[in-house]
Amino acid sequence: MSKNTIIFSIVWVALVLAVYYLADNIQNPNKAWRLGDNPNSVILKRGLDGHYRAEALINNEKVNVLVDTGATGVAISQKVADKLKLRSIQAVRTMTANGDTVSYMVRLDSVKVGGVEANNVAATIAPGLDGDVLLGMSYLGRMDVRLFNNEMTIKQIEQ
Repeated sequence: MSKNTIIFSIVWVALVLAVYYLADNIQNPNKAWRLGDNPNSVILKRGLDGHYRAEALINNEKVNVLVDTGATGVAISQKVADKLKLRSIQAVRTMTANGDTVSYMVRLDSVKVGGVEANNVAATIAPGLDGDVLLGMSYLGRMDVRLFNNEMTIKQIEQ
């Protein structure tokens, strides 16, 4: 291989990586390192698809969440449940947008978005869930949540 071919290849790889990095940051603006660790509040930016997604810590493991104010609780895919080594308490029938299904109740030691944390959070393992985690009201209901100007502010409430 000539020297020019190697340089050309390196430039193309760098360009592809830069485009991937920029596209990922536009599509997923709420990376854990960006959210900081302020224990009082966190601000999430709305994604291009209109949803609020973020990297969160569940039981101190980084996971991707879709914030869902219409969900009763936290719903976890089987893939994430296996990663977190979650064990079910019991099976329950749940109603989802896709109809009735069976989920499995669990308790999460902690759920943390930015620095805003809740402990002993009710959740379900939803084997049919396509994403990673739906972050619903069993977490959000303990917080002051406000939507304004394409941002979601989640504030810790004194308990």
